[in-house]
Amino acid sequence: MKPTDRRGALRAGAAAALAGALATACGTAPRPTAPTPRGPAAPTPRPPAPAPHAAPAPRRLPGQPAEITHGPRDRPRVALTFHGEGDPALARMLLTQAEDAGARLTVLAVGSWLDAHPGLARRIVDGGHDLGNHTQHHTDVNALTEAEALAEIEACATRLRRLTGSIGTWFRPSRTQHATPAVLRAAHRAGYPHVLSYDVDSLDHTSPGAAAVVRNVTGTARAGSVVSLHFGYPGTAAALPLLLAELDRRGLRAVTTTELLT
Repeated sequence: MKPTDRRGALRAGAAAALAGALATACGTAPRPTAPTPRGPAAPTPRPPAPAPHAAPAPRRLPGQPAEITHGPRDRPRVALTFHGEGDPALARMLLTQAEDAGARLTVLAVGSWLDAHPGLARRIVDGGHDLGNHTQHHTDVNALTEAEALAEIEACATRLRRLTGSIGTWFRPSRTQHATPAVLRAAHRAGYPHVLSYDVDSLDHTSPGAAAVVRNVTGTARAGSVVSLHFGYPGTAAALPLLLAELDRRGLRAVTTTELLT
């Protein structure tokens, strides 16, 4: 390369460098090329919401009679069963009291009560309690014909299925401790292999006071007992914490009827 050409190239390079420096100083330097825009990012998948508890379906228990009055006597458990009717606030209080003590209940609900307070069905099941059928209108079911008894049982079962996906775990006849053969047949036709009776009556529906309710239960309850209690009575709500504490002192744990029998 001739000297004149070399000098020209140097001058051109210097001029370009000077122009770049001035551009940077004035804030007009070329910006880096922006990345090629991409489509919107796919949303992060959320974990599926937990499914609500499902009410267990009735099933035949081998070795158990058609009418169950108590569970095994060789395990330190009892079932506190509640006739589901009455003030819903007291019902919620009783459920919470049991849960706070680590106990679980069995609720035999009246269909018309569920119609008036449908949210209680899910509250019972989601709390880990058993939920069952206590007829639609809480009538004297033993005084009905078999067809009439079947209609009462199926009407309540329909409510339970709509609210929980199941007809419930147990059927208990209304206004009686024991079912007639006609009611037993009607219950079986409605899908309940067993009728749930009891061997201990708290007599809480007579409003004898909290201390008397506790005495009535603890005076006769033993391992395997099924205890009859009721929602809707303030004395029962006052008695339950005392009753659970006394059962615990005796080494008896309050469980669902399903757990008692399996």
